[in-house]
Amino acid sequence: MEKRTFNENLRIAAIHDISCIGRCSLTVALPVISSMGIETNVIPTAVLSTHTGEFTGYTFRDLTDDILPIARHWKSLNRHFDAFYTGYFGNISQLKIAEEVFSLLADKNTLKFVDPVMADNGELYTNFDKTYVGEMKKFCQKADVIIPNITEACLLAEIDYPVGIQTKDFIEQLLNTLKSLGVSYIILTGVNISSGYGAACFDTANGRISYFLNPHVDGCYYGAGDTLASVLLGKYLTGNTIEDATRFAVDFTYKAIIKTKESGQETKYGLVFEPLLKELN
Repeated sequence: MEKRTFNENLRIAAIHDISCIGRCSLTVALPVISSMGIETNVIPTAVLSTHTGEFTGYTFRDLTDDILPIARHWKSLNRHFDAFYTGYFGNISQLKIAEEVFSLLADKNTLKFVDPVMADNGELYTNFDKTYVGEMKKFCQKADVIIPNITEACLLAEIDYPVGIQTKDFIEQLLNTLKSLGVSYIILTGVNISSGYGAACFDTANGRISYFLNPHVDGCYYGAGDTLASVLLGKYLTGNTIEDATRFAVDFTYKAIIKTKESGQETKYGLVFEPLLKELN
């Protein structure tokens, strides 16, 4: 499996929301990726006082109108980006604008890493519908790497969501269906099979599927997907194969989940990953 060339002056642009409390989206991506020596620039899609899981009364500021002006200003600065990393978009308009940002700022060597954030546990997030799923599917076709969870992958593949433990046959059917998107790699998170819980890495060029699993930990751990994706992207950009990057990211996220459980902190506040950042250097 091919490695990316390591560059000591790596620079990415992360297009996500900011949840000011709750350790997810940009408040995960920025510290995690920066800890690996990668300059992390951000385009926020929205600002929320907290994330929307288990919190009530949160504030929400839509930043749709700011995204393209930010990108145009960056263009005037003649900045090169080694990767774009996208996450939560608040609406279809933001998806369309992100495509414009790619056209404006990406070149043939820019990695497009897309987390199709829209659903979990078999259900779409609030304010998303089947039309949004269709537009996200089109957006994923612009990517080099996508990192959906099981629910998002099922929606993109138009396959029924499986409740409970999955089988390898199901995982492989799901990944092979998604191959039609034309991306180089699919990292499927939330894989829950009899031998463990973690992720499956699919190299679409050679058809190889690799599993990276740890024991399942009961509970809902907000920001785990953002942590895994951010670590994986950083490790891949800094010269690891996609398989090695996935293995490291799964193990790092598992350790952060264990540390969070041991801390006794309410899981809605996100993973206690800060003490582990030194392991990313």
